[in-house]
Amino acid sequence: MARAAKTKPAAAPVAARIRMGNSVEELKQAICDNLVCVQGRFAPVATRNDYYLAVAYTIRDRILALWAKTAHTYYAKASRTVCYLSAEFLLGPHLENHLINLGLYDEVKQAVAGLGLDFQALIDQEAEPGLGNGGLGRLAACYLDSLATLNIPAIGYGIRYEFGIFTQEIRDGWQEEVADQWLRMGNPWEVARPEIAYDIPFGGHTESGLDAAGRYRVRWVPERQVRGVAYDTMITGYASPSVIILRLFRAEATTSFDLRSFNAGDYYGAVHDKIGSENLTKILYPNDEPLAGRQLRLMQQFLFVSCALQDMIRIFLQREKDLRRFHMKYAIQLNDTHPAIGVAELIRLLVDVHDIPLDKAWEITRKTFSYTNHTLLSEALERWPVSFFQDMLPRHLEIIYEINRRFLDGVRRDFPGEADLIRRLSLIDEGGERYVRMANLACVGSRRINGVARLHTDILRKQVLSAFNRISPEKFLNVTNGVTPRRFLVLSNPALAALISECIGPG
Repeated sequence: MARAAKTKPAAAPVAARIRMGNSVEELKQAICDNLVCVQGRFAPVATRNDYYLAVAYTIRDRILALWAKTAHTYYAKASRTVCYLSAEFLLGPHLENHLINLGLYDEVKQAVAGLGLDFQALIDQEAEPGLGNGGLGRLAACYLDSLATLNIPAIGYGIRYEFGIFTQEIRDGWQEEVADQWLRMGNPWEVARPEIAYDIPFGGHTESGLDAAGRYRVRWVPERQVRGVAYDTMITGYASPSVIILRLFRAEATTSFDLRSFNAGDYYGAVHDKIGSENLTKILYPNDEPLAGRQLRLMQQFLFVSCALQDMIRIFLQREKDLRRFHMKYAIQLNDTHPAIGVAELIRLLVDVHDIPLDKAWEITRKTFSYTNHTLLSEALERWPVSFFQDMLPRHLEIIYEINRRFLDGVRRDFPGEADLIRRLSLIDEGGERYVRMANLACVGSRRINGVARLHTDILRKQVLSAFNRISPEKFLNVTNGVTPRRFLVLSNPALAALISECIGPG
């Protein structure tokens, strides 16, 4: 009998090898291909923005290939995942950062020059996504960079603001703030995920009673719903094979167009829901002086946090069936108090949607969350009027009341007769108008609490959160949160960067 020939692994098609090639000539070809096949342009009529997008898509192709390998590894190993929840991510321009991280800076610069293009002009063409005010958002971006560099499975979750912080213009010698239309010329770094979308309830009322099995249940009957749709941005690590994602959510109406209203001549009414819903993610931090602006900010926070938690549950249930193991899959970090409503929302999802008993849901929640505090002033800690919750998030107010009751009962048992301690620890500020204290909610619902520097953490222990440090000192730890100097150093002073590498190595 003839011996069967050994099967050799099939070679990658030539086109695929060229598409992902990293030589100067392969990069030049890829840029030209993307100009035609993605931009629908040809050289004589292509604009600077067309060429910038062609270069960006060329780099994104390579990043997505790395992401597919990374994601498959996470899926195969059922990796525990860090989920970083932040209302801000100040990423900075993407292109040069990716070129440094992928080790392709010189090759792409040569490829662009070989096409007769001005490399720096293409770099300057990129609009910076101003999805943060400063330190908090930049810190979040640096965390993602470091997680990818260290090959730690992670997902960032936030809001895809249509307009960023603001654009500064000088008119007649005065600064004038105008809308930051960072998406106006297109964003090649994001991947729209219309199939990943979640309906988010607001307003209405709750109804309680016994179900068919005789168990007490609460049903939230919302007044309206808004849909959060996912957009993914890939985050590369420095000299790392790992690529992680930042998943941002954009608000849309569940029904974008009312044909009946339009046919009746009510043209505004036909798109009323669409306009109202999309306003939720229009702008980073709406003015919170008017009542409507403050309500909008709370709605923004709940939208992205609920979308994030529903997304985690969806991913978890792809491989697992028992949500009682949720905390073994995810470690969720709250970047300041903006996502603190997640403590109540995770309980709601586990109890009301997935039928997990409240005691178990509370245990899972406390093992899942950790909280980073950025604030040194007690009066600056975020809080919301109870009336806001009653109007917009009635079910969450009930859950917060129940958390508070259980928590304070335990404090009274362990620290009898200390009324001032109870007052300081309560999730509800009872002094005058009643407020929900979001920092207290985050502290009670988290397994760990940290500041952003040793001095800051010491102040939290001794002053800002001293009451929580007294009853739960084991929760506090210091995390000195540095920022990555790589982008600044390599781009602004390459000679110094080269000298450092020559003296102490690239590590």
